[in-house]
Amino acid sequence: MTSALPTVRLRFLLGRTSSAEKQSLAAKSPTVTFVPMEAIGERGELDVSGVRALEDVRTGYSVFKDGDVVVAKITPCFENGKGAVIRNTLSGIGFGTTELHVLTPGPELNSQFLYYITMSSEFRRRGAARMTGAAGQQRVPEDFIVDFPVIAFPLSQQQAIVRFLDQELARLDSLIAAKTRQIELISEKRKAVIATAVTRGIDVTAKMRDPGLLWLGKVPAHWKTERIRWLFRERDDRGEPELPLMEVSIANGVSVREFTGEKIESTAADFNTYKVARRNDIAFNKMRMWQGAVGVSPVDGLVSPDYVVAAARVQLLPDYFGFLFRTDAFSAECGRRSHGLTWDRLRIYWEEFREIKVPYPPIDEQRAIVDFITRETAKIDSVRAATERTIALLKERRSALIAAAVNGWIHMRLAA
Repeated sequence: MTSALPTVRLRFLLGRTSSAEKQSLAAKSPTVTFVPMEAIGERGELDVSGVRALEDVRTGYSVFKDGDVVVAKITPCFENGKGAVIRNTLSGIGFGTTELHVLTPGPELNSQFLYYITMSSEFRRRGAARMTGAAGQQRVPEDFIVDFPVIAFPLSQQQAIVRFLDQELARLDSLIAAKTRQIELISEKRKAVIATAVTRGIDVTAKMRDPGLLWLGKVPAHWKTERIRWLFRERDDRGEPELPLMEVSIANGVSVREFTGEKIESTAADFNTYKVARRNDIAFNKMRMWQGAVGVSPVDGLVSPDYVVAAARVQLLPDYFGFLFRTDAFSAECGRRSHGLTWDRLRIYWEEFREIKVPYPPIDEQRAIVDFITRETAKIDSVRAATERTIALLKERRSALIAAAVNGWIHMRLAA
């Protein structure tokens, strides 16, 4: 029975490798495995392909050997589950980031079982509550880990639990990976639906013509193409600090930002300098326009003085152009016209943006296209939301299995 098994602090099941032993192992090769934090996954993945000269890492780094378990100590890596069993290092030993707790299992503790203990939701929850240090630099103390209470399963039972978890988690991880791939395909389909609608229209019988624009391709023959400057003018209104602050992001376009009062005060000393974007204006981030940081303003609000705001000068539907400007093809054209020494410093200014030629369908078709996109993306988003819920449930199941196993709740099932 599980109740007959004692609960002990983890320290009584851990072993210890002396510094001399580690140095002796390391001395077998002039190069050693080096593991930075990014080489450690959130589900036990470990990349041991990195190597460094022994003399460069002999001091000032974490040291571990094959069979040890490493656990990230710093936030948010600890909460996210970064940790792994060390395997396949050069000469059986490696060095890595100092932001790791290194646990050496004793003779009565299976390495993989120890890893599963450190991955249990209870371990992570209680560890996060024990963190100390300044905000953003909080760490889990070593005494929490070594004093964590665990059930002292016999080694044979640990091995049975490990076999069970390895098999069940592999099955769940395969399902999660498949669902995650579905999310990627759904996102690609959504983008394709929008891109096709705003550049080809929704009438599949329409005759097409080539307007001679490399980024655009063929458009319906009755559509016009115009330079943006004939459709929009730059707006540079300021001095309305009472308006809500908005952000322009790659993921969500233009949206109202939410702050605490303290955060707003520290964000900008004078909102009088911020640009006003009226409802239905187009606003974009000059440094991220080539990545799709553009959208339609949902309300009258403020955007960064370094952003561009464009107001319609002719009859048009801003939402149509909001969709068009966020397509991959248009973003690439903005990138081609941007200035900067490196890719992460690229900027497109109004003077270049306004010269881009874009499709200009009749206003009734713009409305029909926007309505079509709204309907179709709602269906796609519903499927995506259902898939994301399934992934969340699978992850909950994964976490529950680990908790049940290391806490003995499935002990009798495995013993049968």
